[in-house]
Amino acid sequence: MKIFARKVYTGSTVLHDQIIETQHGKITRIVSGLPTDGVKTIACIAPGFVDIHINGGSKYHFTKQPNTETIEDISSSSSLQGTAYTLPTLITSPFENINAGTEAIRNYKLAFAASGVLGMHLEGPFIHPKKRGAHLLNFIRKPTDKDIEQITSYSDAIRLLTIAPELFSTSQLKKLLDSGIKISAGHSNASYKEAMQAFDNGVTLVTHMYNAMSSFMHREPGLVGAVLDSPHVYAPIILDGLHCDYAAARIAWNAKGEKLFLISDALFVDRKVKSFQWEGFDSELKSNAYYNSEGNLSGAAISLAEAVRNAVNQVGIPLKDAIEMASIRPAIALGIDDQVGKIEIGYPARFTVFDEDLKSFEVVVCG
Repeated sequence: MKIFARKVYTGSTVLHDQIIETQHGKITRIVSGLPTDGVKTIACIAPGFVDIHINGGSKYHFTKQPNTETIEDISSSSSLQGTAYTLPTLITSPFENINAGTEAIRNYKLAFAASGVLGMHLEGPFIHPKKRGAHLLNFIRKPTDKDIEQITSYSDAIRLLTIAPELFSTSQLKKLLDSGIKISAGHSNASYKEAMQAFDNGVTLVTHMYNAMSSFMHREPGLVGAVLDSPHVYAPIILDGLHCDYAAARIAWNAKGEKLFLISDALFVDRKVKSFQWEGFDSELKSNAYYNSEGNLSGAAISLAEAVRNAVNQVGIPLKDAIEMASIRPAIALGIDDQVGKIEIGYPARFTVFDEDLKSFEVVVCG
């Protein structure tokens, strides 16, 4: 198959007037040229967007219904919004629920190996109660060595694990990191010193910049200060204007540069679900985000495409960087940039295509 694109965002540069050839789902050739009859013409093309933090699709929520139907809902509804790759996210739950989620991810990946589902993001249950956000207090737990053994046995399914690192011993943290699961500091009340120790021990990622983490104070910089002070630590951010002010996002952009990237943290995709309840977790869509009955944010309602648009229009981030914040940078943060995140020969022919005005985004998969 051949595609002609006026602008190609490769993951490192921008090319103009290129013909991309694909075969068997892979990119086989990229050359300068002009469109010819029968060649699909598009305005802008980028590597498929990667959302490492998404909780539900247009109908189902992964924590409430951790099964194949929900995974497919997340994947397909995200694709319609321009996101090609996802990590369905399961929040603080009993281990029975975690077991069901990991098994569903395993089965889905076996059945649909070429899908955009990269694995699972497990957000909790080893988080700090004071920074739990909308997570349910009764399911939060301190990690035991037995818990660590169980979590590491899921390493083929869990791609990313959010923890409060101050709750873990050095040996427990090392065991998690040695399993191959990427560890993210989040829902954490860590002091600056505790956070820096976790980063020194191998944690290179936080869960959602500014949200559910110890804040920056001039005498105790907290986890926020540790992130800003650590050039090697990646910082995903939710750019809906509600989870953090756009000025705060601009400060993070100036401090983190290429280590800042985008997530949706969408409770549901496309705002079709207006209210939601699971166990004691309740949520209602208000003012373009989800809030629980306590008035706390309980999830975003944007797509990565909307985050890209906000990055450009509200924060002032150059478009090339904004596109990379939704594609190559999350791939690098997860350690999978040898598999996704670039438009290069040998990479998947799974693209995000969009118009110059950033109004229309969709996923195109080529054979």
